[in-house]
Amino acid sequence: MYATWVLTALLAWPLIAGAIVMLVPSRMAKYVALVASLIEFAISVPLWWTFIPGTGMQLVAEHAWITAWGIRYTVGVDGISLFLVLLTTFLMPLSILGSWSYITKRENGFYALLLVLTTGMIGVFVALDLFLFYVMWEVMLIPMYFIIGVWGGDNRLYAAIKFFIFTFFGSLLMLVAILVLYLHAGRETGVYSFGYMHLLSHVATLGSIAWWLFAAFFLAFAIKVPLFPLHTWLPDAHVEAPTAGSVILAGILLKMGTYGFLRFALPFFPTVALNQNVQLVIVILSLIGIIYGGLVAMVQPDFKKLIAYSSVAHLGFVMLGIWALTLQSVQGALLIMINHGISTGALFFLVGMIYERRHSRLIEAYGGIARVVPLFAAILTVVSLSSIALPGTNGFVGEFLVLLGAFRTYPVAATIATTGVIVAAAYLLTALQRVIFNPLTSHENEKLTDLTPRELAVLVPLLVCILWVGIYPKPFLRRMEPSARALIQQVRPGLVQGDAP
Repeated sequence: MYATWVLTALLAWPLIAGAIVMLVPSRMAKYVALVASLIEFAISVPLWWTFIPGTGMQLVAEHAWITAWGIRYTVGVDGISLFLVLLTTFLMPLSILGSWSYITKRENGFYALLLVLTTGMIGVFVALDLFLFYVMWEVMLIPMYFIIGVWGGDNRLYAAIKFFIFTFFGSLLMLVAILVLYLHAGRETGVYSFGYMHLLSHVATLGSIAWWLFAAFFLAFAIKVPLFPLHTWLPDAHVEAPTAGSVILAGILLKMGTYGFLRFALPFFPTVALNQNVQLVIVILSLIGIIYGGLVAMVQPDFKKLIAYSSVAHLGFVMLGIWALTLQSVQGALLIMINHGISTGALFFLVGMIYERRHSRLIEAYGGIARVVPLFAAILTVVSLSSIALPGTNGFVGEFLVLLGAFRTYPVAATIATTGVIVAAAYLLTALQRVIFNPLTSHENEKLTDLTPRELAVLVPLLVCILWVGIYPKPFLRRMEPSARALIQQVRPGLVQGDAP
């Protein structure tokens, strides 16, 4: 019975809750939104136990929608999308709880938009109809635009418009490519449908047009990742967004790009994706993202912008893992997607918390606060170490698997990518030392207060996940392995795979 309604409930409930939030008194909005997001998380949790590894797409629900155009409401999850759905429902209540202290105006609208955003994000990960996928892709865009543009920093309008233009431009090209796939499959079979499997079964006859369609999908997803040099919208959006916006943007929205490559670009256009020139270009861009993102982060005076550029580097590892196309590298890429959401989300929360006290994101404004706010300093240290992939934390497992798998396909690229780990240690440990260990630079820092129980309630679940994945990643790897293996076999049939890690 659970399987017949769960994904639909995950999509419908945030919309209903968002409408309720708009109707309640402003002082009650945050409480209603938190309860609604916790209910959403509770609905999603049984996915962990009901999901059976190795059985393909599961919990599939399919209903007629716009039958005249071959559009159906079709949703499902596999080992690739499962964890992204769980990550979304996990981060949302933390984002809402973490917003209580600084969202004091237009509270109903802010929390309602976060809930609507939840529907869009989950919809992207579970849609098995390309029209539904596109609708959810656009549904996600609108709330984030307003979250940045209304509740962001001083330069919020510039950041919001830049984010919208970049993403929407890519989306329009993707829509054109989807329509071409739809018309091509319809002419071949006489059946016009946006169904994922229907379109996938007829891409082999696309011919040279596949190159143009791949380019359209590639641009849409590369902007979202963001892959160098299409990353320029990201630092502005991160810096200007409120803390919850930054957490959701880094934790989930960026993963939509890498998920798009795994779900659509590679399976639909394997010949193009595996062309030597295409592989070379994407691997080089991934390496540039890894090194460039780290080097630019190293010179950032703004702690929040430093974290934003670190995302460019982390997602570069994901792209390298995806295109290496070995079992280890694909599993590692999926783990980095999850771990980046946890660790970088925690970093944005911590920067937001210290900003509320000191009203500055400049690294030089701090120093020596370890003895003033020891709990904050301890958690910031653990989270920073996880972000630089210290063994025993979640970041190590994913990056190790990516480098291990990529070395089998691109040994030179994997060797170059390892320098990205060194660069990450350089910029984060330096920032950490300047913020919490150097001598006090201002008397204002002596008046800082340590973390409150509410803030601990936001951070402790993230710390648990950092240690859980770092110490015992087997439950994650076991659930994603069959889907990763099936993807590789689909893209490159007959490829000999190594043993699962």
